[in-house]
Amino acid sequence: MTTAPAAPVIARTNGPLDDALKQLADAVGLLNYDEGLHHLLAKPRREMAVSIPLRRDNGTIEVLSGYRVQHNFSRGPAKGGLRFSPDVSLDEVRALAMWMTWKCALLDVPYGGAKGGVTIDPARYSSNELSRVTRRYTNEILPIIGPDVDIPAPDIGTDEQTMAWIMDAYSANVGYTVPAVVTGKPVSLGGSLGRPSATSRGVVHVALAALSYRGIAASDATAAVQGFGKVGAGSAQFLAEAGVRVVAVSDQYGAVHNEFGLDMPSLHAYVSNTGTVSGFAGADPIDPNELLTLDVDLLVPAAVESVIDATNAHRIQATIVVEGANGPTTADADEILRERGILVVPDILANAGGVIVSYFEWVQGNQAYWWTADEVDQRLASRMKQGWTSVLDMAIRRDLTLREAATVTAVSRVADAHLTRGLYP
Repeated sequence: MTTAPAAPVIARTNGPLDDALKQLADAVGLLNYDEGLHHLLAKPRREMAVSIPLRRDNGTIEVLSGYRVQHNFSRGPAKGGLRFSPDVSLDEVRALAMWMTWKCALLDVPYGGAKGGVTIDPARYSSNELSRVTRRYTNEILPIIGPDVDIPAPDIGTDEQTMAWIMDAYSANVGYTVPAVVTGKPVSLGGSLGRPSATSRGVVHVALAALSYRGIAASDATAAVQGFGKVGAGSAQFLAEAGVRVVAVSDQYGAVHNEFGLDMPSLHAYVSNTGTVSGFAGADPIDPNELLTLDVDLLVPAAVESVIDATNAHRIQATIVVEGANGPTTADADEILRERGILVVPDILANAGGVIVSYFEWVQGNQAYWWTADEVDQRLASRMKQGWTSVLDMAIRRDLTLREAATVTAVSRVADAHLTRGLYP
């Protein structure tokens, strides 16, 4: 196996938790909630930090750090991905769990928000080592997960195989098979058709709606996609299939640009063989940071947090930013983009396709009745379009940004559920 080149270090000025808390504070102010309710919504209900001892294939021992944060479950069981990344920290997981709470509430999915992470670079470990890490992590957090408690799903650095390992480890501990303990698992183990591409399809549904709202036909639009993993690669593909000219993409190793549009089938084949977009013959190399400031109609940041910040927001030329990643725009940058009239479709709406189809998978598993791929896609499209319409209507009616409208809607639903249930004792 060829070793991938080391990823460049990206400096960040603000942490994602600061941005998540500011977004909540803004929504609380608009909703006129008191300080007590604000604190309740800001604090995670439960969090766990664990040590994960790993015996490497060469016999050496490492100890990794893992986390699971359950931000809120007033509206239902906690739900959220599991991330394997060297950048994972407890504060990052706290922020991602909070955003999951709002995302589920906004799309009216009956879950609360959670998130998990292990501080590991999966590219530097064998499949057997990753299996051992996943199973040990599962055993450590076993007391706080379950099909009616907290349901993990794939995220950066994890996939359906990771979910199969979690399902097996959990099932071995309880003594019977529990498919519903995770979503995003293989179809052969009760996964849903359409789940791997769900987040990307959701991004494209709202991106096309945003282009239409701004009076730009898909066939006339240009786009740049930052990140070429599960979300970015699918988003680029589906945008191209919709007629959008995708002129640039990037990954953690580099970026490529073709003003006439990238040949997506050829690019996907190249990435499958090499593991990176760098060196693709059908485009010119560009600096990854330059991709964010290209003159395009649509920019889709679909990698990690805080890539659009106060240092580059003044140079963003896109008419529309659709957040395929969680928290790609810092609070400072958000204000700059607002002042410049750039439409930002927030992450809790734009990338909610994954949790929507995770919910579909959970429902199908509980019913032991599986839907066709077309049924899943149609239901996903309907949910995403409803979400876009409700957020846009709120933004217009109250003169808010789309992020403010989405967060106000979501926070109010969570607060209403909590107040209706009441404090105990």
